[in-house]
Amino acid sequence: MKIKVSGHHVEVSENVKQHVEEKFTKLASHFPSLLSIEVILTKEHGGFVAESVTNYEGVRIATSGKDDVMYPAISKAAKKLDAALSHRKGQLKGDLHKKPTVTTPEIAHEIVQEMNLS
Repeated sequence: MKIKVSGHHVEVSENVKQHVEEKFTKLASHFPSLLSIEVILTKEHGGFVAESVTNYEGVRIATSGKDDVMYPAISKAAKKLDAALSHRKGQLKGDLHKKPTVTTPEIAHEIVQEMNLS
């Protein structure tokens, strides 16, 4: 899986890249069809925002995590992305199951009403 890390008003050091890769490579084991993730780190008004964007099974999924410190913001974004990918995976698995079919005839309620149950 390819992880692209970029910064906006933030210098992206090797330690930051390592932390991002550590958090987001865990997702590769759960979602093997995930090819790439783009992580954008931004400093805004004394806090940090970590945004993650990816395409998974034909859908663009984007999450963000905010915190006063950069590393918890990255962790929050990774956790939200994991939840969003799990939700999408569940939607895809749910579509594979066949819908239940009705086996009773349409006039079954009329037959039950005519029966003498006493």
